[in-house]
Amino acid sequence: MNQNTYVLPDEAARHKLLQSPLTGDGLMLLFEAGLIWLTTNQAYVNSLNVFPVPDGDTGTNMVLTMQAAFSEADQKRTSNVGETARAFAQGALMGARGNSGVILSQIWRGFSRALDHYETMDSGLLIRAMQEARNTAYKGVVKPVEGTILTVIKDMTYAAEKSIDTNVTLSEMLLTIVQAGDESVKRTPELLPILKQAGVVDSGGTGLFYIFEGMLRLIQGQGLDASGATLKPLAELDLANAMETVEEGQDYEVVIDFAPHQHFSLDSYYEELTKIGTSIQVGEGDGIYRMHIHTELAKRYEPISYTESQGIVKKIMMENLQDQVGERNEQKSELTLTPVNPGEVAVVAVSPGRGLSTIFASLGAAAIVEGGQTMNPSVQELVAAFENLPTNKIIILPNNKNIFLAAQNAAKVSVKEIGIIKSRNAPQGFAAMLRLNPEGTLEENVESMKEAIQEVHTGEITIATRSVEIDGVVVGKGEVIALYDGKLISSAKTIEEAIQKLVEKSDLDEVERITFFYGEGLNQTQANHLADGVREKHPEIEIEIHDGGQPHYQLILAFE
Repeated sequence: MNQNTYVLPDEAARHKLLQSPLTGDGLMLLFEAGLIWLTTNQAYVNSLNVFPVPDGDTGTNMVLTMQAAFSEADQKRTSNVGETARAFAQGALMGARGNSGVILSQIWRGFSRALDHYETMDSGLLIRAMQEARNTAYKGVVKPVEGTILTVIKDMTYAAEKSIDTNVTLSEMLLTIVQAGDESVKRTPELLPILKQAGVVDSGGTGLFYIFEGMLRLIQGQGLDASGATLKPLAELDLANAMETVEEGQDYEVVIDFAPHQHFSLDSYYEELTKIGTSIQVGEGDGIYRMHIHTELAKRYEPISYTESQGIVKKIMMENLQDQVGERNEQKSELTLTPVNPGEVAVVAVSPGRGLSTIFASLGAAAIVEGGQTMNPSVQELVAAFENLPTNKIIILPNNKNIFLAAQNAAKVSVKEIGIIKSRNAPQGFAAMLRLNPEGTLEENVESMKEAIQEVHTGEITIATRSVEIDGVVVGKGEVIALYDGKLISSAKTIEEAIQKLVEKSDLDEVERITFFYGEGLNQTQANHLADGVREKHPEIEIEIHDGGQPHYQLILAFE
């Protein structure tokens, strides 16, 4: 859902709906304003990623969670504030993505619980809703960390509580909450050292602040919309995801690299491109812009002609979308999953790449959910993957730390027995799969898999999305960075150098085999060349190479 699809009522209608006590219609208007303002600031929230890796998706996860919540409540429109809040919370629960989205859903769950059985809401009831939101959010996290979204909801609630005995209006209460949220976000680096190192504030807390600020801006009559034109680093262009959303009539994908003229206007460029096609993205790197667009057959050359008037075209790439979609569908149909018998243990694995999915399937996965960095699956998608399997014994392999909470919430809403293995990446997931005994008990499988994921170490090679210094490692935007077990260990000019540093940091005395899983940015020949560099220096170690197909990460290495 795009921010431009929302049509708010006129000022007179808004004023009427937002009168205290607030009805369900007024609450929906506030929810809608919060969603719009969060969407407007989505890119900024995404940019507040601590590590310089392409997984800054907090803003996206929170927007998608809010969209799911709003959609559910929109389908059950009612003037009853309690019923409205309940529907919104249910939508947020099932649509929650990523840890930030799950915690946000818990906030709305508590918020709605306080409003249950009430037809309208005044400022006093809003305070109770904030209190319950805070309590539920903290209870939903096993080890609460301060300096996060939890701190922000706590500080907002505390500020509201101080007004509990005063006769304040709903508008005044929201102003108090927003001001407290703003101050709380600014303090997050003092509570969480990693934020201070990276020079950013907490992204989840910032997203929550924007939701409530959007509500306040609506009441105060301020604007909520922003230009649809956004300029991203080249490394953050999600062209793979654009392929997953090809609409009817989109025949061609056009990608153009160009150097813009001095008086180039991004807003005007976007506006003209919207007349030509859809799925428009623009990225920038070293003074070169890359434009991506989907068009119908008759208009496939128009983006080229128009871009030539805006700058010097350096490179043009054009692909037939329908052929690509056909190839992808054909590939997906070839994935053979393991059939499950009643009473057996079935595994649901989250996988970020086609090649990795094929390996999970070969190891016995009964269901595979597409997801990973920048594409965290929702609670609903996880539930849908196992609800129809003919067994009540399910194990979920999230294979990404940002999917843990979604997996836990999927388990809570199901009547099936669910075991969750906190696998942080695909190699750990593969190690767990090798321990699968479908005929064993759920408890035995879970215990064995938990042991297995501790026996594999993982390296990751990707491109830095921004410049930063963390744990003594100085990183320049666009450099190749290496992570070992999720910890940033080095920055380099080339992939070869990054791999060398990664291997040097690992404990090779305990390593018998290194497996290379190459991603979308590399091919088999390039991967072989990179692996040969390790073979030459360490002939005693067995090297394997597989096509992982994962986006964003050129290489994932498993040290076993």
